Amino acid sequence: MLLALIIGAGAGLGAIAFRWLIQTFTLILSGHDDYSGLGNVANPHVPWLGKWFVLLAPVVAGLLYGPLVYFFAREARGHGVPEVMYAVARKGGRIAPQVAAVKALASALCIGGGGSVGREGPIVQIGSALGSTLGRVVKVTEPRMKVLVACGAAGGIAATFNAPLAGVFFAMELILANFAAQSFGMVVLSSVTASVIGRAALGNEPFLILPEFTVDHLSQYLFFALLGVLAGGVGVVFTKVLYWIEDACDWAWRGPEWLRPAVGGLLLGVVLLLLPQMYGVGYPVLGNGIAGNYATGFLIVLLIGKVVATSLTIGIGGSGGVFAPSLFIGAVLGAAYGQGLNDVVPGLAGSVGAYGLIGMGAVFAGASRAPITAVVIMFELTGEYSIILPLMVAIVLATGVSHIMSGDTIYTLKLRRRGVDLSAPPHAEAMMGAPVSQIMEPTDATIGEHETLASAVAALSVSRHGQLPVLNDDGFYLGVITTRTVTEALASGDRDDDRVENWIDNTASVNADETIESVLVRLEDAQGPLPVMDPGLGVVVGWLSHQQLLTSVYLPRGSNPPGE
Repeated sequence: MLLALIIGAGAGLGAIAFRWLIQTFTLILSGHDDYSGLGNVANPHVPWLGKWFVLLAPVVAGLLYGPLVYFFAREARGHGVPEVMYAVARKGGRIAPQVAAVKALASALCIGGGGSVGREGPIVQIGSALGSTLGRVVKVTEPRMKVLVACGAAGGIAATFNAPLAGVFFAMELILANFAAQSFGMVVLSSVTASVIGRAALGNEPFLILPEFTVDHLSQYLFFALLGVLAGGVGVVFTKVLYWIEDACDWAWRGPEWLRPAVGGLLLGVVLLLLPQMYGVGYPVLGNGIAGNYATGFLIVLLIGKVVATSLTIGIGGSGGVFAPSLFIGAVLGAAYGQGLNDVVPGLAGSVGAYGLIGMGAVFAGASRAPITAVVIMFELTGEYSIILPLMVAIVLATGVSHIMSGDTIYTLKLRRRGVDLSAPPHAEAMMGAPVSQIMEPTDATIGEHETLASAVAALSVSRHGQLPVLNDDGFYLGVITTRTVTEALASGDRDDDRVENWIDNTASVNADETIESVLVRLEDAQGPLPVMDPGLGVVVGWLSHQQLLTSVYLPRGSNPPGE
């Protein structure tokens, strides 16, 4: 409890410092507290550049944070949350202590220089690094270390967004991926402590002032449900585009990594010149969209622009979160949807703001697949209980659509692209690249093609898997003969085909040097174990069975299978 309180206090103070850094760098690099809602205005620090200064702001920021990230903490690149998830799932909650400082500076410079990313990913990584560092100082056990990391993440979210409940559920649902009672209590303590400190310094207002929410007609629930389906698809598309653009940047860049944000910043500057609303986090633009201050066509432009600007910021090596961009995308999607409905059924559609609010939560749920967090944070932002029912409908549908369209979330896809599957046991993940020869069973017996079925019956009766490899006169593999095939042959009473060669099944085989991962599909389609071949000699050297695969891959070495 004491550690949770200390981490919450540290995360709260870290969130205050981080927000101050963002405001400071934004003021220095753009000349304004928040440039996104001002349009193409000049930077008062360099008025002679006019609106063209946005071409240089991302370049200058990149020149500063690029070397900082590359030489001191490469984990600080990107949106941060996947790194914390990986640290908890695979590294026992250990995060390098310098990550907090580097992430704070790099993300503040990136956002201040026009990077179209959010501040939730950085503050999660900052708070988590604080929790991990304190855990190592006092030498806690690994399970407690993971809880302390979650405490830091919850405290950071709570203080940054003035949303203590959202901080708790974000940490439990995404970072720890469980809701154990003891962990929950510690995370709540940290979140409350951070929130109290944040409110003392930053005020008691939510980070967004949103319109009142009302449901005027029951028929609107159908409209909200359809928006949830649409938002789920948009969340998945946002995820795909994000990593597609990152791949494109990886393919195009041939220079040193520390210089990549600066050079790529020039391309980001072109986007900001065309659409200055993409500068930084963009909360003023989000608020204007929900308030109905933009035309439907321009809302769609903002949606596409945010997807591209955020993806490009991450792709060039920027540092910042994707939580706020997903809220932005959802807000303008919902507002455009609501305005379209008002044009078609003006008497039934209701307020545009209601659809904007629902869209925010639904797109985030579609991208992150964290429905509880999505519901809770939207409830905290509005303070309206009337939002719960339509929000739950839209978010559940968005999450379901996301499951159907993609096997990964915007966070887990980054790890899977590195070969990390958080849903698989760590041992299984490590074994996927091992050769089949490492887990195969040796062959217990073989049978010649010219032997009789009576001989096959005797051999099969003591065979472990109910099938035997059939070899020709030179000892080469021809196929298998199974107990089922022999039983059918004997039952037919046809003695003209009393030779094994007439009852061979051409079962698929695998080579001993193939990886386990590469043969999974063939094993899944097989009715029984697959023969393992020596690729050089063309002879059978073993069996690969479902049971052996599960025992070897999903049980750590040294442990016994269930029942032994």
